[in-house]
Amino acid sequence: MPRFPDHLTGDGPTNPFPGIRVLERRLGREIPHRLGSNEGLDMPHRALRAHFGDAMVEHAYCYGDSEALGVRQRLAEQQGVPLESLLVDAGADSLIALALRTVAEPGTTVVATAGTYPTFGYFARGQGCRLVEVAYDESPGRLAPDLEALVAAARESEARLVYLANPDNPSGHLHDDDAVRRLREALPDDCWLLLDEAYHDFRGDPDTPFAREVLSGVIRLRTLSKAHGLAGLRIGYAIAEPETLAMMMKVRIHYAVSTLTLAAAEVVLDHPDETREHIAAVHRRRARLAEHLRGLGAEVLPSATNFIGVQMQSAELAERVNRELLEAGRLIARPAHPDLGHVLRITAVEDALVPGRLAILEEALRQA
Repeated sequence: MPRFPDHLTGDGPTNPFPGIRVLERRLGREIPHRLGSNEGLDMPHRALRAHFGDAMVEHAYCYGDSEALGVRQRLAEQQGVPLESLLVDAGADSLIALALRTVAEPGTTVVATAGTYPTFGYFARGQGCRLVEVAYDESPGRLAPDLEALVAAARESEARLVYLANPDNPSGHLHDDDAVRRLREALPDDCWLLLDEAYHDFRGDPDTPFAREVLSGVIRLRTLSKAHGLAGLRIGYAIAEPETLAMMMKVRIHYAVSTLTLAAAEVVLDHPDETREHIAAVHRRRARLAEHLRGLGAEVLPSATNFIGVQMQSAELAERVNRELLEAGRLIARPAHPDLGHVLRITAVEDALVPGRLAILEEALRQA
């Protein structure tokens, strides 16, 4: 298993504010009188009550459960992951930053695919890491992270961590479970694998035994932003060995997830049929959108996410189409990385299927 930074081993930092819910669990009883908290417990919140109602206001007064036990219990039951191997934080982005803060000191090298989810590179540079990027494995109809290139770069640069989004953003490519397992086995022993599975729920096979595994030297990240529709509330979770999560808790912002967010997540997780219905609808729309654009001659990339990627003939054409769509009030996505300037990403929402909505793109494909 890869090592942790020296400043986190031994006693290391300790969370000075575990919160009332954690203290209640340690004591084994309720603490009814909050006389030492500096929350706005006496705030009447007349404006909030008028706008949102009493139920919401009850979640505004107090800090949330820093251990997110209710959410973790539901995730453990539904995902088949041990409770002690789950950590909840403010979305996958926050978890990326937390993972880097935990395992990659400033000055260490991290490796990623050039043009993959750019927030990783943003946080890595902000952490003071040296970012090494390798090219995608690309051909017509294929845009996939090159696992062999990631391994080679990790070995050559003595990297502390390798980042892989699987399914990938922005390509939508999915490496199968065996490929990911082989990647971990091929990496140096002292190198972490940060496996970003933000789009995991949209896979055709999200419930494989591998999906429930807690892997040595791997920090898996998932989110409730996509399939569960909670992007605005910021909540996601990590799956890793308890020892790894304990180190992450040492440097985690105590109350990064609000009481309201925790309550909303519990409600959504208590109604999994609604989430499954949403995922099935996304699969149908994704297939319709891909079929429609392929019918116009587009190189549509296979996708295991809630979007599709389109390889345009050139970066110049992709830039023009993206710009003209934006000017017409239609926002799609074009990766900022120069290696992927020819790619357009379109989310499989019903609005994308409205006739004429993507007319600018459709006309460009017809003329290509």
